[in-house]
Amino acid sequence: MKIGTRLTEEEGKMDKKQNINCTVSSCKYNNTQNQKCQLESIIVTPVDGVDTTNPDESMCSSYDYEDE
Repeated sequence: MKIGTRLTEEEGKMDKKQNINCTVSSCKYNNTQNQKCQLESIIVTPVDGVDTTNPDESMCSSYDYEDE
């Protein structure tokens, strides 16, 4: 699926076998070996003041900095 493509309601439904892909290497929940989030679920919140109708309007609020 192309980034920024809107999902239908049916396509947007998740099942128990969901994966959360992540490329944010500074997040402590990201397995950088396979680019998968280790959390079972995440919280996605809107970015204040951003109204672009693109993915940059939201962010992962479950992010936690990897303090090595």
